[in-house]
Amino acid sequence: MPEPARSHGPDARATAKTSLCAAASTGVPHGPFPSAAAQSDDIAATVAGLAQARHDWRISQLRLEEAGPRELPSPERVAAIVTDLRAVLFPMRLGPADLRQENENGFIARTLTRVVHELTHEVRLELDWARRTLGAGEAPDPAAAGVLVSAFIRALPDIRRLLDSDVVAAFRADPAARGVDEVLLCYPGLRALINHRMAHRLSLLGLPLIARLIAEMAHGETGIDIHPGARIGASFFIDHGTGTVIGATAIIGERVQLFQGVTLGAKSFPTDQQGNVVKGLPRHPIIGDDVVIYSGATVLGRVSIGEGSVLGGNVWVTADVPPFSIVSQARVQSREQPENEHAKSA
Repeated sequence: MPEPARSHGPDARATAKTSLCAAASTGVPHGPFPSAAAQSDDIAATVAGLAQARHDWRISQLRLEEAGPRELPSPERVAAIVTDLRAVLFPMRLGPADLRQENENGFIARTLTRVVHELTHEVRLELDWARRTLGAGEAPDPAAAGVLVSAFIRALPDIRRLLDSDVVAAFRADPAARGVDEVLLCYPGLRALINHRMAHRLSLLGLPLIARLIAEMAHGETGIDIHPGARIGASFFIDHGTGTVIGATAIIGERVQLFQGVTLGAKSFPTDQQGNVVKGLPRHPIIGDDVVIYSGATVLGRVSIGEGSVLGGNVWVTADVPPFSIVSQARVQSREQPENEHAKSA
């Protein structure tokens, strides 16, 4: 069968010219495909450029410049450890699909044996790095890695009980929840809390880098950003959760409920004489027991929200709120009120 006739008329030439102009205007290279030798030169130049960039960075950050393995914890290995720990905490829900209840203890023992070995390796890497970069007095001795991991493993039963209270709180607060198993399997807030309860314990043990890796895994999975340093009481529930931010020095009481888009953040950052931000100061809110904070609310600074209070959607709070208060953008008023009596902002 003969090929269809190709168009060589004015329309075809105009189309070709337009395509070339578009490529030139966007900076997209066009022309003959580069030869293998040219591609090899490009790769060699890129490798050399990246090597120089790494060298400059390592010198500026006092990093190692010698042959050897990676000197920081591996995000991939930490993610695998977290997956194992989730299965250890909830073996019949987050463990292997073929696990039987009568085999739970054996599965947990085998998994914890692997976790202890792998986590100890990552902890030693963090402690080595911390002592090199921060100084010997700023981090535990790397020889203590095994002791720290043992302390973390022994805390898992307490972490499980805290998470059980979070599951029950979510089930009781959400009318759409049909059971506690649905909460555990499906709710992003609970997934973020599993990571946070583990990350917070590691942070308390002096392992903030691995703790932050675990927190950021949950952040990427759920859109919920909880700093490992935040102290959160039992029976905590984040409904929906996307866009929720809880800062490093926040303190949250028991039976607190947050909705999506809530920010518990800092209002300002003091600086030293050189203009550097002073780290470690308390700068995030303290939330009392039984507080409910609705979607989009922003609470900034080291302010206290009294127990039993309710913060309405999209409010902006930068001052203390007394216990059992209701804070809202505006109060509803009757249309029969005089026109000069406007709704008061809370």
